[in-house]
Amino acid sequence: MEEYHRLGEVGILNEDDHIELIEGRLFDSKTGHERPIDTHEYHLMIETGIIIREGARVELVEGEIVEMAAMGSRHYACVARLNALLTGRLGQAAIVAIQGPVRLMGRTEPEPDIALLEPREDFYARDLPTPENVVLLMEVSDTTLRYDREVKLPLYAGAGIREAWIVNLPAETVEVHSRPATGEYRETVRAKHGEVIESKMLPSLRLTVDDILG
Repeated sequence: MEEYHRLGEVGILNEDDHIELIEGRLFDSKTGHERPIDTHEYHLMIETGIIIREGARVELVEGEIVEMAAMGSRHYACVARLNALLTGRLGQAAIVAIQGPVRLMGRTEPEPDIALLEPREDFYARDLPTPENVVLLMEVSDTTLRYDREVKLPLYAGAGIREAWIVNLPAETVEVHSRPATGEYRETVRAKHGEVIESKMLPSLRLTVDDILG
């Protein structure tokens, strides 16, 4: 209840709203529907400690605060390996951002495992990157494979992200999705151990699947 009142104090809700806080989620008591959260409200909640507990790994997906799955050791190692590979290969050609937010739309701000961003002197200190700044997003998928494919990938395509990779740990393959149109990627290339995968947006970026998976 304290958190609910604090929503009013920071200007997210007002006295005329018919909103209830149920298990950390906002619902309209008139319609019974969940009340979506926009990115401005999301950041207010983070800054003031409302709903989002300290240390929680969360992202905003279509107006809902979603808790991200715990990271296993294989997932962790793959992200660390990609970070080292990409930083070494790309140099100043792109900023390699690890598990940082990307503001896609008014109600969506995911935190992909890796984002390759257009270089900027302030390293996005003034404002968070948006689709126009993103060269390539990567998700390392283990237990989250279905969610990454069915929820996040369409969001990336719908926002116009030009290229997205999914590292499929269970199948030990890497998928390159490109040519976004009408909420989906029109081209997909899959590679397995022993094969080379190349970025559509960064032709200089060529990695073997063995490089990525170890």
